[in-house]
Amino acid sequence: MSAPRTPSAEREPRGARRKRETRDRLLAAAYRLIAERGVDAVAINEITEAADVGFGSFYNHFPSKEAIYDEVFRQVFEEFGDALDRLTSTVEDPAEVIAVCVRHTILRARDEPRWGRFFLRESLTPRGMTGGLATRLQRDILNGVAKKRFAVGDPLMAMIMAGGTVVSSVAAQSALQLSPNGLGKGLGVDAKNLAERAAATVLHGLGIAGAEASRIARRRLPPVETPPSILSRESSS
Repeated sequence: MSAPRTPSAEREPRGARRKRETRDRLLAAAYRLIAERGVDAVAINEITEAADVGFGSFYNHFPSKEAIYDEVFRQVFEEFGDALDRLTSTVEDPAEVIAVCVRHTILRARDEPRWGRFFLRESLTPRGMTGGLATRLQRDILNGVAKKRFAVGDPLMAMIMAGGTVVSSVAAQSALQLSPNGLGKGLGVDAKNLAERAAATVLHGLGIAGAEASRIARRRLPPVETPPSILSRESSS
């Protein structure tokens, strides 16, 4: 027996629904391919083939490969960043804001491997370093400096340090998942608490004393709620 149709689904004309579904398939296919190979190594015809969509139909939805990449990037990073903003909107301590965002980013990369691969590929590109989560990291660091919570002499290098720690932690986490006895053997590296350790390291680099940084990084982590997305449904490895 089919599921009952929602009122909104009943009102949507068939042509509009098919157009939306085709667009969703194109976005999901682009997401999969970019996560695996990077945007420069993916051609439009590969996206349409993976989506099972005619090549010419691509241009009914996106004027270029750059346009579909922009939308994938927005859904991957901007929507997640907006969810983190909502989650931390009532948190007064800039250090806790940083810790929550660092931990949730690393944990999402762990729980959604494709999202993690996309994050690793795109975070260090010019787009990734000037938009998405990077702009929020810069904002949160500068907020902590303004409130004299962070002792930072060079805000740019502080952001590079913090962002680099997160990206490297996601990469290390992925390596540990693939080979638990490889990376970090003998160093006490445990993927189960990598997010907390990364957050403490970032806070310590921003001038928070080691013991306090560790306490903040181990506080109860509230869940982050992201809106439903075709990319989220397609994020399994």
